[in-house]
Amino acid sequence: MPKIVDAEARRQEVVQAVFRIIASDGLERASLREVADEAGLAVGSVRHYFSSSDELLVFSFGTAIDRITARLEAALDTVRDHAAGSPERHASVLNLLGQFLPLDEESAVDACVWMAFRHAARINPVFAGEAERSHRSVAAVVGQLIVLLSPGEAGAPQNLVTEAERLLATLDGLCMHALLQPEWMTAEMCSDVLTAHLAVFDAVPAAG
Repeated sequence: MPKIVDAEARRQEVVQAVFRIIASDGLERASLREVADEAGLAVGSVRHYFSSSDELLVFSFGTAIDRITARLEAALDTVRDHAAGSPERHASVLNLLGQFLPLDEESAVDACVWMAFRHAARINPVFAGEAERSHRSVAAVVGQLIVLLSPGEAGAPQNLVTEAERLLATLDGLCMHALLQPEWMTAEMCSDVLTAHLAVFDAVPAAG
């Protein structure tokens, strides 16, 4: 009796092969043939699920966005569970922002993939739609976080976009530094930088 293949599970196996290739060798190497080899499949098997390299890569970009967004939204719920100004709130905020950063093996792969696709979207319009969704999804979580941290002046509509973009720029910079200089930009250093940044909000006092 022929083995029944779970189509969604197989797609995710292929996507994981894309992620591994991007993390080790860059997006340029993620062709259908290379991905098939990495996944241990024939090229025809990969084409059964993805008709072209573009379709595969756009789907992979979307998967990376969904994974990161799901972690951020779960972490945001945890922030809401703790009282403003409490140590637990501070820790939960740092945990949420840490979801953007390559602090362990899984998040390092996700960060490499996310950065690679966002950069590629600058010159390849096939990624433009997912790049826009990526920014909006992440900005929505960051905006909600800022409102939670400072529901008064900083959370006002005229300041919210500015504060969200400032925090996003900090996170992007930290992510890039941690990917390029992991021996210097350690998890502890990232936490110290985020704590200093968040000290502008009354709800999160500076460390020390």
